Amino acid sequence: MKIVVALLCALATAAALAQPYPNHPVKVIVPWTPGQATDIAARVVAQKLQDALGQPFVIDNKPGAGGSIGTDAVVKSAPDGYTLLAASSGPLSIMPHLQKTPYEPLKDLAPVSLVAATPFALVVNPSFPAANAKEFIAMIKADPAKYTFSSSGTGATAHLFTELFNSMAGIRGARHVPYKGTAPALTDIMNGQITYTVETVAATAPHIKSGRLKTYGVSTAKRTAALPDVPPLAESAGLSGYDAAAWIGYAAPAGTPREVLAKLSAEIQKALKAEDLKERMVNIGLDAVSSTPEEMAAFMRREQQRYGEIIKSANIRIE
Repeated sequence: MKIVVALLCALATAAALAQPYPNHPVKVIVPWTPGQATDIAARVVAQKLQDALGQPFVIDNKPGAGGSIGTDAVVKSAPDGYTLLAASSGPLSIMPHLQKTPYEPLKDLAPVSLVAATPFALVVNPSFPAANAKEFIAMIKADPAKYTFSSSGTGATAHLFTELFNSMAGIRGARHVPYKGTAPALTDIMNGQITYTVETVAATAPHIKSGRLKTYGVSTAKRTAALPDVPPLAESAGLSGYDAAAWIGYAAPAGTPREVLAKLSAEIQKALKAEDLKERMVNIGLDAVSSTPEEMAAFMRREQQRYGEIIKSANIRIE
């Protein structure tokens, strides 16, 4: 009898495996709280995947420890395509350079596709006298100890992008003031207590449009749809090569079958061509992008190296 039961179980498992992927609900772990940019991007893409593939793609928020808790949960999941990660630059490209993580991003995850780029903008209080980015740099360089720049926290993406801007612009001596979050970091610029920062377009655009912040350019090499009239800093500040954006994507546990990764990637690429999804991304300050698994893997290698170089050059440490 036991042999018969074992055979029946084996046959049932084989039959399930023979069915086209996916044949039951897929869990998408978001290592952040609901409403955060990675969460929103993951949700809109998950809905498109659900519509295209005929199975629920269920969002499961597992925030904590800068995104490492949810990321580790995916790394430890079965590599069968039924647990996916809403991946992002913070826990994967930055954190491993600043502290010990329970995973190695390039080894423990299988990239699926990028889904969005998060552009940033250099912002100041509207009363700052510089008329353009080049004048701004000249003023800061003339007396750097007089000026401060904020970020949402030491080692945060905003901190790294501002340090990169300072380095490329030759600014040395401006004082970094870390905050616990983006909102207070921007509030003190609007109040005139902090001079500048390079922060997400998602967070700065409403204040730029309302006149509470002034911007000298965006961090990406091309203009962003969320602020189409604002030039890239590479152009406005004369910083050729300054091209920085945080990223959001989908990944799976290492060892996930290549055909599953390819199928998901193809559907994500198709979804990101839809005008309604592009518009939704723009509305939250993101630029829709996509890639093959191989392209995302190469991108992640480049990004990890790049962030490592910025952290080392600026001597950034989390105490």
